[in-house]
Amino acid sequence: MKELFSYAFHMLVFPGGVFALCLGLLLKGVDRKVLARMQRRVGPPILQPFFDIVKLGRKETILPASGHTPMFRFAPILGFMGMMVAAMVLPIPGVWNGAEGLGDMLMMLYLLPMPALALMLAGSSSSSPYGAIGASREMILMFAYEIPLLAVILAVAFKVGHATGGVAEFSFAKIVEYQLQNGSLIFDWTMFPAFLAFLMFIPGTLGSVPFDLAEAETEVLEGPLLEYSGPGLAMFHLGAALKMVVVMGLGVVMFFPGTIPGGWITNMGWFAVKCMLLMLFSVTLVRAAMGRLRTDQTFKFYLKYPATLAYVSLGLTYFIR
Repeated sequence: MKELFSYAFHMLVFPGGVFALCLGLLLKGVDRKVLARMQRRVGPPILQPFFDIVKLGRKETILPASGHTPMFRFAPILGFMGMMVAAMVLPIPGVWNGAEGLGDMLMMLYLLPMPALALMLAGSSSSSPYGAIGASREMILMFAYEIPLLAVILAVAFKVGHATGGVAEFSFAKIVEYQLQNGSLIFDWTMFPAFLAFLMFIPGTLGSVPFDLAEAETEVLEGPLLEYSGPGLAMFHLGAALKMVVVMGLGVVMFFPGTIPGGWITNMGWFAVKCMLLMLFSVTLVRAAMGRLRTDQTFKFYLKYPATLAYVSLGLTYFIR
């Protein structure tokens, strides 16, 4: 019973739940503000994502007349709950070691696609042609970026596993512990291609420019989200905020989880700063510099560049021990 309450606290309050939601919405606000400044606009206030969630929570939920109502209601819950669990599993170096017995990268491979699956279910159940197009685009995009992600995770697992006398190490806690003792993997030349591949993976899994194919406003009018309103749309936005924290936190844990003196409060702030810097370089700068790619261009890009870089690191890690 004590273990059950512990898991509930870590999923609903810290490091998932309230903490991850606040950090994710703050990251989204900073992303919008910095992008606006780069485009010489004033931009919205940094707390605007919080205001949007409150506003949507007070709106009426309108269901499509010819849609599949149970699936339409379930889709945002699926993505949101998947990211709640993922935020609990992910460790915060110097603060939280991850859920014991659950905190491994293989589980993260199953949890990360949950928001994409939710978008596909939402588009398919909305009876909207725009939703169907967006769902099909999201499916193609997911197949494209999951390949380099798997190679990156295997490269990190083999690197730490070989260094610690094993074959592959999928435990987040042990990966963080190894880097705290031996230095961050981002400074290892064999792992730097994998880090570049992960940077390219980030905008794809977050549905950010130039890979916002499923929700392209000028083409499919938000696609799967077109028919959503009120709390359902708010839950999609909350799931996206949680995914922002999970993806950035995954990059921090795998490549530069170093801590600083000062206790858990200081390290919690340091984790948030590293997530913010990773977001600015992988999402904000890319959004400011590029336009949307076509579906075929996106698929070829992920199979050509991130996948190649990730496999280079995987090969180097496997053969150079």
